[in-house]
Amino acid sequence: MPSVMLRKREDGKLLFYVPKKDLEETIESIEFDSPDKWGGEVVLGDGSRYFFEVLDTPPPIPITLQAKRVSGE
Repeated sequence: MPSVMLRKREDGKLLFYVPKKDLEETIESIEFDSPDKWGGEVVLGDGSRYFFEVLDTPPPIPITLQAKRVSGE
């Protein structure tokens, strides 16, 4: 599972960055995005999908997390 970095753009959208691949994309959707549940499958602007472990609360941003690429593209 690659380590990915999440940070916010000026407009509030989350950016997803994979350093080893030099991939930076906007996160278009997050499976769970509420005060009591955050994470799951995310869809990036290029259509690729990744999975984060579901957390009890949204993490502080910026943060580095482990993500797994979801197959089926």
